[in-house]
Amino acid sequence: MAEQSVPNDSAGKLNPFRLRDALRKARIEAADRTSVVVDLRDAEVARLEILNDALDSLFSEIPAGVDLFDRGISQGDTPRLWIDAVAHIAMGRDKRIYRFVQDTRFGRIVIAESHDIPVMVDAVTDYIARRMIEREHAMVVTPAPAPPAAAVAVPVKRRSAVWTFAFGFAAGLAALFGFALVMALRGI
Repeated sequence: MAEQSVPNDSAGKLNPFRLRDALRKARIEAADRTSVVVDLRDAEVARLEILNDALDSLFSEIPAGVDLFDRGISQGDTPRLWIDAVAHIAMGRDKRIYRFVQDTRFGRIVIAESHDIPVMVDAVTDYIARRMIEREHAMVVTPAPAPPAAAVAVPVKRRSAVWTFAFGFAAGLAALFGFALVMALRGI
């Protein structure tokens, strides 16, 4: 078997990008073998870990003050790579396709679905950018409404108060007269 040489840089060190790609390829091959031979669930977790590693550079670019995203792999009946509280990536039915979904108040929506890691990284990048823009819009303080220039005093009409008093007085007299009439009829 012929050995393949890995290109070195000028200092004689291994090129980390080629080594990283080779490690990723070896993990995918191991995950493929594992998914056929041993346990499908372990293969799902391995594939999600590969995608998680591919997302490292993206999450390193998120500013420190933004705490919307909490990435991690949950080990349950269905392993998931969580991006934030409402979005995660799980493996499809064939255990080889990545499915990026978001839970909304109207149900779960599929944001992206692909076999390819770069496609999923692009989908997660777009999702994170949109969430950060939503956060910025939510954090914007709207200015308080300006007070009215000058409140014009509206004169109170005395007639309405007089008529209200007169109506109340008449209603009270009628109630007293009715009460007196009822008491007089009972006394008979």
